[in-house]
Amino acid sequence: MWERTLTIGSAGKTFSVTGWKVGWVLGPDHLMKHLRTVHQNCLYHCPTQAQEAVFSSFERELQVFGQPESYFVQLHKAIQKKRDHMMNSLQTIGMKSIVPQGTYFLIADISIFKEKMPQLPGSEGEAYDSRFIKWMIKNKGLVAIPVSLFYSSEQKKHFDHYIRFCFMKNDSTFEAMDDKLQQWKKELES
Repeated sequence: MWERTLTIGSAGKTFSVTGWKVGWVLGPDHLMKHLRTVHQNCLYHCPTQAQEAVFSSFERELQVFGQPESYFVQLHKAIQKKRDHMMNSLQTIGMKSIVPQGTYFLIADISIFKEKMPQLPGSEGEAYDSRFIKWMIKNKGLVAIPVSLFYSSEQKKHFDHYIRFCFMKNDSTFEAMDDKLQQWKKELES
């Protein structure tokens, strides 16, 4: 596939530095020459310091790649710990998670709530997950994204019992989430 593929990378995603506008593209010259033309005529500023920082980060990672001190080894462990924490916390109220691999988003199945609370307020024709999210924000102080938003109107009904959480959060956010979920669990048990 090399002859017909451009691979695009981003420092923001690779090194978790959201907002850094440094990226790269790899591919065959017959495709790259067109990309270089577009790039030359649409970009007028290169963040030199950020480019140097990304270069230094890659240089360091090449020296410690696969070793415990590698950023990518540490990041993988940290993300997995956060993912598992959120999955376990959501499970306490009956939300079953789909175990993600290679992302920092977690999809939770809210079918149990759809059965218990089928009639939530919302616009006519509004997907259940969207109504559930609005209810959850207002009543539980928790935020997620309705998965049905990512589908066409014909397909929404197949995905309206899933919601998406981001688990790349700091410890204080997890503590607040845990407190809210424990309160929710108590309400469910009573």
